[in-house]
Amino acid sequence: MSGRSTHRPELGRRLVAELIGTGLLVTVVVGSGIAAQRLSPHETGLQLLENSTATVFGLGVLILLFGPVSGAHFNPVVSAADWALGRHAGTGLTGRDVAGYVAAQLIGGIAGAVLANAMFDLAPLQIATTTRASTGLWLGEIVATAGLVAVIFALARTGRASLSAATVAGYIGAAYWFTSSTSFANPAVTVGRMFSDTFAGIAPASAPGFVLAQLIGALLGAGLVLVLYPDAGHAAGAVVTPSAGSPSRTGVT
Repeated sequence: MSGRSTHRPELGRRLVAELIGTGLLVTVVVGSGIAAQRLSPHETGLQLLENSTATVFGLGVLILLFGPVSGAHFNPVVSAADWALGRHAGTGLTGRDVAGYVAAQLIGGIAGAVLANAMFDLAPLQIATTTRASTGLWLGEIVATAGLVAVIFALARTGRASLSAATVAGYIGAAYWFTSSTSFANPAVTVGRMFSDTFAGIAPASAPGFVLAQLIGALLGAGLVLVLYPDAGHAAGAVVTPSAGSPSRTGVT
């Protein structure tokens, strides 16, 4: 089935879902990082385990909660890939949608960090000082983001978008551990984490390198999907999860 769905929720509702969903995702990441620091102050490995576990469960729930409204992208590179892979087939987001999604995701990411700071009685407005800048970390972000984009669009291409909540959350949880960067894999989350000088923070000077690596990773992930599934664009409307009224993509070949 081709053509953009005319039955999706109106853009305003989808943008609210992306703003709140991205904000809560960053709140989960930053808040669990703060809690981990306090619960296990001298055990970095345990802190990462606590942080990653909370993120896995939180992300899965958020995808289920907001997916039927906006598709639960929560990530500018996912929204951009949705547009890029779907534009020739007339599926996926429009350019106007992408601009709105990205703005909502960035605002939500910042608000989520501020909320996490405030919940733990820290100064709501902070600037992170943790430097994260090395070739290894950038490579880790490329790998993490490429894998994330590939997983999301492979599920959409094969009619398995309903599995995204568990699969995407599981991949992020694993990537916390097998990548050197602990898998930010998301420009909106990266920007949000600049505003919390805690376990999950990233210094503003380090953020551009991470975002550039994420963009490269997204291109590689999308390219891999096109190689493995040449007609991936026909399923772009089902990313991350089908929004209400989106046409079914099950069985697209």
